[in-house]
Amino acid sequence: MSSRYKIPDPLTLIHPRSLKNLNYHLHELVKSRLWLKILIGMMLGIITGLVLGPSTGILSKEMSYTIGEWLALPGYIFLALLQMIVVPLVFASIIRGIASGEDMEQLKKIGLRTVAYFLVTTALAIFIGLTLALTINPGMYISSELVQNTIISDTAQVASTEMTTPGVSELPSMITTIVPTNPLGSLATGEMLQVVLFSVIIGVALVSMTPAQSKPLLELLGSLQEVSMTVVRWSMLLAPIAVFGLISKFTLNLGIDALLGMLVYVGTVLLGLLMMLVFYMLVILAVTGKNPINFLRSIRDVLLLAFSTSSSAAVMPLSIKTAEENMGVRPSISQFVIPLGATINMNGTALYQSIAAVFLAQAFGIELGFIELLIIMITVVGASIGTPSTPGVGIVILALILSSVGIPTAGIALIIGVDRILDMSRTAVNVTGDLVTCVVMDKWVSGKKTANEEFIEVAKHEAQRRALGEDVIITTQE
Repeated sequence: MSSRYKIPDPLTLIHPRSLKNLNYHLHELVKSRLWLKILIGMMLGIITGLVLGPSTGILSKEMSYTIGEWLALPGYIFLALLQMIVVPLVFASIIRGIASGEDMEQLKKIGLRTVAYFLVTTALAIFIGLTLALTINPGMYISSELVQNTIISDTAQVASTEMTTPGVSELPSMITTIVPTNPLGSLATGEMLQVVLFSVIIGVALVSMTPAQSKPLLELLGSLQEVSMTVVRWSMLLAPIAVFGLISKFTLNLGIDALLGMLVYVGTVLLGLLMMLVFYMLVILAVTGKNPINFLRSIRDVLLLAFSTSSSAAVMPLSIKTAEENMGVRPSISQFVIPLGATINMNGTALYQSIAAVFLAQAFGIELGFIELLIIMITVVGASIGTPSTPGVGIVILALILSSVGIPTAGIALIIGVDRILDMSRTAVNVTGDLVTCVVMDKWVSGKKTANEEFIEVAKHEAQRRALGEDVIITTQE
């Protein structure tokens, strides 16, 4: 058969609008310095919690608890809104990100190399966390009496489930469960690993069809992205009040003694996150030869917004815009890596979870041998990949990790009070990891077009969209 009758790759013919075009939902948040309002809310929350806490004697313990719950109400609503919207946003963004690829061959290379890179860096993050925790021993700075008092008073707030470590014979069945037999159920329950796999399968199937058949669903998913980012913008209006209320509530419950005792733990996690950030800067220096300080300046806005929102999924449009416009990453790379990374590249969360597990083991006086540390490492890798990119979820997943090595899950009550600042910090590191991955993949995975050719083509398609008033356009075979 003559080559001129060769069926074209559908991926080269269909072009959905980039998620970065929804950045306008986040632009006002950056201009209004949301991060500064968040920090002010945190400081006011700590002061309010200390003044109204039972240790001052102004209010009884029961009254303090009641006031704390009402103060935290905006925070609960804020967290619920982001948790509600993150699954549909990630689902739509992964599928449309796949459809933004240059061709199927490049897509396969990006997918395999990105996942391999994510796994290696996640393992490194966990190694850094475990090494720091075992060197500094933050759990030794907490009195056993304080641990018991905190656990007894707050156990009712922590849902613990008995879990057992799976044996080798059970691993095949566990691997099989990653494939979602009920995709709608996975979407409804937020099983992120299953959601990611389902999204990838649907995305690859869509770009294997003729563009005319895949276009309607891609347009529907574009509308879903728009709706999701609108809800994100609404929820961000609550963010400063939410942080104030949550910090006030947990300071009320813990008191100043517990907060001072937790400073070593907080410092250990922040030091680990800083070390991970330094590693990323070394990667940038090695891959691009550019000054890491200039790189940090170029991504400053998205890091501050990630810190403010505690959700890497919520800032995806700004992350893609930053990768393409500030770092020169090709659109076919950024629009695939950022949505995938926002779901499975949780290095900051993995580092935090490994430190938290060792900290609580030390606080309870539980010895962790080599086997237990290995189990923690394996469990954290799996848990971080399936962790939804929403505020506070990392600490919920921590219960699985603690159960795997016999650490009481009620110990989570001890660290909930300081989790807000750690959650925001690890999200900023997670987003940095996604952007660094974009740079690495841009150098590692070559394409048929140069970066300039891709940007020129994207600009041409955007002009065509404006002229036609369409979200997804189909080009004819050249």
